Amino acid sequence: MINVVKIGGNIIDNPEALKAFLSDFVAMPGKKILVHGGGKEATRMSESMGVKTNMIDGRRVTDQQTLDIVTMVYAGLINKRIVSLLQSLNCNAIGLTGADGNAIPASRRPAKPIDYGFVGDIDPSRVNTVMLATLLDAGMVPVFCAICHDGAGILLNCNADSVASAVARGAASVAPTRLTFCFDKPGVMTDINDESSVIPLVTAESFASLKKTGIIAAGMIPKLQSALVSAEQGVTEVRICKAEALNTSEGTIIRMA
Repeated sequence: MINVVKIGGNIIDNPEALKAFLSDFVAMPGKKILVHGGGKEATRMSESMGVKTNMIDGRRVTDQQTLDIVTMVYAGLINKRIVSLLQSLNCNAIGLTGADGNAIPASRRPAKPIDYGFVGDIDPSRVNTVMLATLLDAGMVPVFCAICHDGAGILLNCNADSVASAVARGAASVAPTRLTFCFDKPGVMTDINDESSVIPLVTAESFASLKKTGIIAAGMIPKLQSALVSAEQGVTEVRICKAEALNTSEGTIIRMA
């Protein structure tokens, strides 16, 4: 079993929470891959350098100056911080962007209807599964940030959830793969203000019903759509949970049926 786990800024921004999470991550059995975001840190760095952050529909507009900053933050500061912590836990991690080993090629998003700049979209079929298998078989733990490349020398800022989904789909061609998204909520909930209202299982059929009735909306819709596509394309199991619940059965499982 290969475990692909994605973490976001709510864990990255909290040193104690990050250390606790990484200890749980290392304790997971089998081969594993970690994918991380870091948007909050990138925003803080941009502000400290006097560069305005421009977000549209939750996505960062990435001009050349912003691309330089997010590359420094994601591929440098955050990635190497995580790798060094994993090494301290006797986990032989290797920090990577999608450009390293041609691991995750991407295509620059079209400028219309909205020009996001150097933002990339990923075709999971292009993930370098041979490279992933080589690293995993060597006992290494890849740690991916969300910087990818277009194959023509241009780096692209990609969505970390999309990177995790693409990597999981690629890994699924190597061995059975489980994908876990660690968020600040315990799962998909019927009431966003009630953490006890977690929906234990979401299928393609129940997703359509939940969306139609408005129980799920806004940012959770693309996350679940991505999870369902991953399940459809060979990922054994997709789960949404809190980081603290990584090695439990808590959270929401997403399956096709």
